[in-house]
Amino acid sequence: MKEYELEQRDSTRYGGVAQFFHWATAILVLIAFIYGPGGSEQRVYSAARDFDRQLHETLGLCIFALALMRILWRMLDTHPAPAQVPRWMEVAGQSVQWTLYLLLFALPFSAISGAWLEGHPLTLLAGVKISPLVGTSHELGATIARIHTWLGDAILWLAGFHALAALYHHLVLKDGVLASMLPRWFPLR
Repeated sequence: MKEYELEQRDSTRYGGVAQFFHWATAILVLIAFIYGPGGSEQRVYSAARDFDRQLHETLGLCIFALALMRILWRMLDTHPAPAQVPRWMEVAGQSVQWTLYLLLFALPFSAISGAWLEGHPLTLLAGVKISPLVGTSHELGATIARIHTWLGDAILWLAGFHALAALYHHLVLKDGVLASMLPRWFPLR
């Protein structure tokens, strides 16, 4: 049955599950960025930023889980044939894609390790707390927290570049790259 389903799928598009993982990840990363309290440790862990921090940490763990499922699905799923582009574009596209995947894992790891090393639990929505599983090294934790901030900025810039490249493919090259990650019902002209 699976072979039949794969054969029936449009070979120019990613499947619905891959599209869901892509867009859910993109949306959650953007929301996590917006709700990231950022700034000094005192600001991040202030009572006034408690909801934002809890939402940010909850979304971060959800993004990590989605990224993990997405990688596993990618190993099992079929992909549309890549667009015929110059070699430098192919290398640039693959580099951006794998750097985004790397950041999807580096961000949660840096957030968790930074918080725990500073002595803070992860505090998720609904009051769920995950106490530090490592000893405190406040200075190292603060350094990792700063790196987390830089990585958060980097993923937004890189995702923005990725989106611009998709628009370039659609508007200039007209090669179907953007359409391959959109549902068939999406009105793309």
